[in-house]
Amino acid sequence: MGHHKLQRFAENLTFANLFQIGFEQLEAEGFALRGRWSEHFGNGNPVTLELGCGKGDYTLALARIHPERNYIGVDIKGARLWRGAKTATEEPLPNVAFIRTRIELIDRFFAPGEVDEVWITFCDPQPKKPGKRLTSPRFLATYRRFLAAGSIVHLKTDSRELYDYTLHEVLPGEDCTVLCNTDNLYGEAGGFEEARLTQTFYERMFLAEGKPITYIQWKNNQ
Repeated sequence: MGHHKLQRFAENLTFANLFQIGFEQLEAEGFALRGRWSEHFGNGNPVTLELGCGKGDYTLALARIHPERNYIGVDIKGARLWRGAKTATEEPLPNVAFIRTRIELIDRFFAPGEVDEVWITFCDPQPKKPGKRLTSPRFLATYRRFLAAGSIVHLKTDSRELYDYTLHEVLPGEDCTVLCNTDNLYGEAGGFEEARLTQTFYERMFLAEGKPITYIQWKNNQ
C-alpha cells in the first residue's frame, strides 16, 4: 500500500464528517446516527445520498448550491472519500457527510423515511451480474427501507445497458413514476440542469471517449 494512501487513511480518522464502522461492530451495536442524522447536522433539513460517490463530486457540488439540504456521500474506497471529506472540511461545508461502507449495508445507516433523495452516479454497470446493479430490484428494495414517500432517485451513467435495463426492465415493475430521461444528456437542447451541474472524473473521461451520458429521474410513489 502506498505511503500517500496510508496517510489518507490516517487522516480519515480525524474528519468529523466521515463515518467508518466495521461490519462486526455494525452487526453488534448498530449505527449510532441511524434515525438521528438531524443531530449530526444540527437541523432537520432533507437528506440526499450519493451512492458510489467516489471523491464526492456530486455531494460537494449539490451541497454548495443547496445549503438548505444535507448531503451524504457513500463509498467503500477510503482513499477516494478522503478527498471529499477533506474538501468539505476545508471549505467548510457543514451540510456534507460521508460514510465508508458497502452499498449492500446502506439501510443499516438510516431509519425509515430518513432520506428524501438518492443520486447514483457512474456506478459499475455489472454487465454479467444484473443482480449486483445498484438499480436492480434487490437494491431498490433496500433503498425503500429508508426512503420517504415521494422521494426522488437519479441515475447518471455512461452505460447504455444499465440505462435500458433500469428504464425498461426494472422501473415498470416498481411503484414509481419516471419524471424524465434521456439517452444523451449533453445532446439535449435544455433542461436537466442538476444532472449537468458537475462532471465527475469518470464522466469527463467517458465524454472524451465520445460516449453519450444517459440520465433517468424517477419518483417513488410510496
